[in-house]
Amino acid sequence: MKVIIEADGGSRGNPGPAGYGAVVLDAATEEVLAERSEGLGVTTNNVAEYRGLIAGLRAALDLGADDVEVRMDSKLVVEQMAGRWKVKHPAMQPLAREAGELVAELGSVRFGWIPRARNARADALANQAMDAQAVR
Repeated sequence: MKVIIEADGGSRGNPGPAGYGAVVLDAATEEVLAERSEGLGVTTNNVAEYRGLIAGLRAALDLGADDVEVRMDSKLVVEQMAGRWKVKHPAMQPLAREAGELVAELGSVRFGWIPRARNARADALANQAMDAQAVR
């Protein structure tokens, strides 16, 4: 099954209250197959971005996907997962490792950067997750 993952994460302040959102779409129809979001407490934007990616990869695995296109507006995560940039920050290394293990289970996975404006679905979910934990 061929899917598209749109993932995003954010924090209000860096670090600050953070959350992620991920949407899995059917690659042929762009029908939404799964949505994931969660508040993360206080952490950095980049950690939230990785958490969004991991949630999207897990959802794709749960759906039985074997051909995945990941679209994110985080240049850092896209370049690190594509193997073009090193993962230097200690807080990101276990997250990159976890994402890499999920990628290995999925088979064919491609990473692409998209402008923030084209990542609106995942961005909205991340913001909803941040809002929800703020009112608790």
